[in-house]
Amino acid sequence: MATMGTRVSLLCIVWVVLGATSTPRAEAVVTCGQVVSNLTPCISYVMYGGTNVPDQCCNGIKNLYGLAQTTPDRQAVCNCIKNAVSGSGINYNPRNLNLAASLPKQCHVNIPYQISPSTDCNSVQ
Repeated sequence: MATMGTRVSLLCIVWVVLGATSTPRAEAVVTCGQVVSNLTPCISYVMYGGTNVPDQCCNGIKNLYGLAQTTPDRQAVCNCIKNAVSGSGINYNPRNLNLAASLPKQCHVNIPYQISPSTDCNSVQ
């Protein structure tokens, strides 16, 4: 299992998936706390892999996708995830970064950006 510090770091990245942007946007409704809450079931898979993505992880990704219906919300989620990926050390381990980046596809969710430390979340529509 991941340590509490690793969980918090990972979730803050993921996640805004992915903190919030440096300039808060009044229109955004989805918070980084919601991102973290929805993505917590994904931590073990991202850190250690496995044969299947846990159902609870996919349910969280699908729920988060449903919450992020506006551009500001999608950008907020993107930034939370990006910050989590950048701050957790996942980006130093290509295997973990690839597992994180593959989650939407494996859960049959099409997000409009790639989970990566280099994603420009301001361009997300």
